Amino acid sequence: MKLSALLDGYDHHVLHGDPGVPVTAGVTFDAGQVTSGSLYVAVPGHEEGGPGGISRALERGAVAVLAEGDALPGEAAAGRVCVVRVADARAAASLVASRYYGDPGRAMNVVAITGTNGKTSVSYMIESALRLAAGAKVGVIGTSGSRIGIEPIPMPRSVLSTPESPDLQYLLGHMRDRGTSSVVLEATSMGLLQQRLDHVPVSVGVFTNLTQDHLDDHGTMEHYKHAKLRLFAGLCERAVVNADDPVGAEIQALMPGAVTTYGIDAPEADYRASDLVVDAGGTRFTLHHDGRKYPAAIPIPGRFSVSNALATLAACHLLGHELPALVEALDRMPPTPGRLERFTTAQGVCVIVDYAHSPDSLEKVLATVRGFATGSVITVFGCGGDRDITKRALMGEIAGRFSDLCVLTSDNPRNEDPETILDQIVPGLTSTGTPFERVADRRSAIAHALSAAQEGDIVLVAGKGSEPYQIVGDRLIAFDDMTVVRELDAL
Repeated sequence: MKLSALLDGYDHHVLHGDPGVPVTAGVTFDAGQVTSGSLYVAVPGHEEGGPGGISRALERGAVAVLAEGDALPGEAAAGRVCVVRVADARAAASLVASRYYGDPGRAMNVVAITGTNGKTSVSYMIESALRLAAGAKVGVIGTSGSRIGIEPIPMPRSVLSTPESPDLQYLLGHMRDRGTSSVVLEATSMGLLQQRLDHVPVSVGVFTNLTQDHLDDHGTMEHYKHAKLRLFAGLCERAVVNADDPVGAEIQALMPGAVTTYGIDAPEADYRASDLVVDAGGTRFTLHHDGRKYPAAIPIPGRFSVSNALATLAACHLLGHELPALVEALDRMPPTPGRLERFTTAQGVCVIVDYAHSPDSLEKVLATVRGFATGSVITVFGCGGDRDITKRALMGEIAGRFSDLCVLTSDNPRNEDPETILDQIVPGLTSTGTPFERVADRRSAIAHALSAAQEGDIVLVAGKGSEPYQIVGDRLIAFDDMTVVRELDAL
């Protein structure tokens, strides 16, 4: 497709070169992923590219460059390829990538989920519900990667739950071309703020909750909230929102007449749950909708899991699927990897791996575990490096309040000293009087917790869920919590 067609109607200025040049190898921000025929977008500050990556992109065969401003390397300034100036490279890339792949989102029902907690769980639930209730072929894009059903879509390893717009549009095109009828994706606050979902026609936007997290990116909770609200300010046709969270009312004001609500405490919610019964095997509840009651169950324990189930039912019902079949599918869905994922050791210790890495999510998971625990609760956790330091002592206090023993360890330390991170967790933990150990090496910490546990105890390994790596410095080091638990149990 010609560059001129990709930019048709969009405000741009051709600095030099022929805008009629054909783009044949996709759109990318990553200079290292450029191949002959690529369009390279020089996004300022992008780690794998930016303006400093233009020379490398040209060496690898880029046929055109989109850039902000006039400062260009010599080769680009010399006019060897077409160079186009735009006011906002990210905004331009979102449109151009959508056009390059044929606006793929319009061929499918797209459900986008935003909120602090629950995005991955709801995405798995929606995929399972549509597949089990309607036999639908569903694509999933999120924290655990991208897939159609159980088939993963190979992509360069990334830590982004919401891919950059060129990658997102590629994935949508791939899913469309393989007959996918619906796509469910995680819409992170940074993904929304950086316009990665612009030009993705979202049929249903789902809001789960808003609690403290990502203040390192947004500075304040107000800024964090407004990043989430971008999904409901013109990016989605209809919304499903949590009426138990005060932000739900703000979304209703943004989209009058287009919001469906769900909740446990909100008596006027369109989809409501009551009579919750929680045990280690799951949760039973009564679903209320449109004057009718439905007995329901999910194989995941916890009040927050019921909230996720309500969001799932509401979104799938809005897409036109029958509610009784969806309710029945809930009880048959497989567990979500890394979300209250359970394993029993040879010594009779129940190990639970969960992604909880914010104060709210850790408290909800531990409260649930404490509710059905018959023995001691041992919690292995840490906090991510280069992230909001204000939540570290708070998470220490929460872990101490619900646990009988805590083992502090590394999460994803990134560019921070793991011991410094643990130092900042300790004050909150010591305020509870709960005994704890510091074992910075995560594998050793899990081994220590397992050795301290007795039959009937529960070991919660929190913070990373199904992530297959640890981020240490700029490296992704292979590490999976549940795999490590099974390996240690087999020794």
